[in-house]
Amino acid sequence: MANLSNSAKLFKMEKELIDLDNNKKIRAYGEHLTPVEIFKEFILPEIRDKLYHYLWVDLFAGEGNLILPILEILPEKEKVEFFERHIFLFDIQEELIRKAVSNAMKYGIPRAIAEKNIIQRDTIKEYPTFLLNKDLPVYHITNPPYLYMGYIVKHSETQKYLEYFQAKNKGLQDLYQLGLMNDLRQGIKKMIYIIPSNFMFGLSSSNRIRDDFFKYYTISKAIIFEKKIFEYTGTNVVICFFEKKDIPKAEPIKFEGIKINKSVHKRVYILNPQNHYRGGSEFDAFTNECRSIKPIRVKYYLTFDEVKDENTIEGSKYTKKTIYVDKSLYKTIKSNILFIRTIDTGSMDGRAGLYLIKEIFGTDGILVTKAMYRTHPIQLFLEPQLSSEDQILLKDYFTLMLEYFREITDSEFMTTYKYSNSEYIRKYLGLSQARAIIETFPILYITNGEKDYLKNLLKHKNALEVLYFIKEINTRR
Repeated sequence: MANLSNSAKLFKMEKELIDLDNNKKIRAYGEHLTPVEIFKEFILPEIRDKLYHYLWVDLFAGEGNLILPILEILPEKEKVEFFERHIFLFDIQEELIRKAVSNAMKYGIPRAIAEKNIIQRDTIKEYPTFLLNKDLPVYHITNPPYLYMGYIVKHSETQKYLEYFQAKNKGLQDLYQLGLMNDLRQGIKKMIYIIPSNFMFGLSSSNRIRDDFFKYYTISKAIIFEKKIFEYTGTNVVICFFEKKDIPKAEPIKFEGIKINKSVHKRVYILNPQNHYRGGSEFDAFTNECRSIKPIRVKYYLTFDEVKDENTIEGSKYTKKTIYVDKSLYKTIKSNILFIRTIDTGSMDGRAGLYLIKEIFGTDGILVTKAMYRTHPIQLFLEPQLSSEDQILLKDYFTLMLEYFREITDSEFMTTYKYSNSEYIRKYLGLSQARAIIETFPILYITNGEKDYLKNLLKHKNALEVLYFIKEINTRR
């Protein structure tokens, strides 16, 4: 390959420095600027017939890309007056406020007028309540900052935000959640938020915000992205169109969602309060309703502490090693033949699920040599001990049920792992979710005849019949 020219090298170096600087700012503020195209394609068509009925507000405005493009579709003679009366933008960063003012001027707004309605303010700490006293209601359209508590606590540049999560905000998990709750407390009736899709599909990190928020608000429409839309992050996002309920009530929320990944498709979502309003709740309903009367208990990981081997393993990701253990541990390792892959590899034969250790790795066990991260293949230790035949039956059952619920929910009960060019969207299966599937396997109390019937269903991959069988077993017993 030809060497880069000096000018090309300089450009590449400058871009790398810019990217590094931008990444530092994003980590410090959690702000990911929204492309104008996102507003024009997905938001503007929903609001263009309501423009004169609201104040169009963005409390985390960045460069103004979620509000200012409204001016493009207005008659030239109306733009300045409309801006003065209807548009108010806020951001914590002085640099972004300057850019937003500059962008407003490109639409024909005089600087003095732009600077009056584009204001530097920390709106999480100080909500601009003066907007609520104007003669038009607020319609809040925003892409708020995303910074979760786990990151904030660990980094000095973000620990200043810990004060936000005190008192009434204690228990919330992300800056975007604070934005939602501030709007709720001010009684804003209509909002459009671009937020991480874990708001809809996350587990414990989002249960509190959904439980609090959906008592007061419903979703009229959602657009779910499973592809990259921001320059500096691969965070999956959803555009949620929120409307305040007339009467606060914990009730199912039903709406149409549009999902965009390698294609565009629609489906109806029903978020139930019993499952903390979590999307993909069909999976949760199955694991809750079909948990065995006598469930298998599962322990994850074989660790260095257990084998008492002090020699660390260096080099490649997976290394074969002979380790001497006592008879009891030897029997335990040899008799537990399954491991779980928690992350899709991208190929159809490498999806998350249960696999045979010997078949994939050619070893008796899988030893975790470092921290127990979710990317490891993880050996399962079952109690009571199952025969090899029953463990293979569990593997087939687990795979069939997992794939069935991936199909009917479009894998939405799982977490999107990484963007790639694979033939499907790669997902992560939580260990608690894997445990929940295992606990529906009724092997400890079915008869031999019922076991043979289950084997036949699994052999023919009849997921619905297996599901009916599991439900019937639980009902009868």
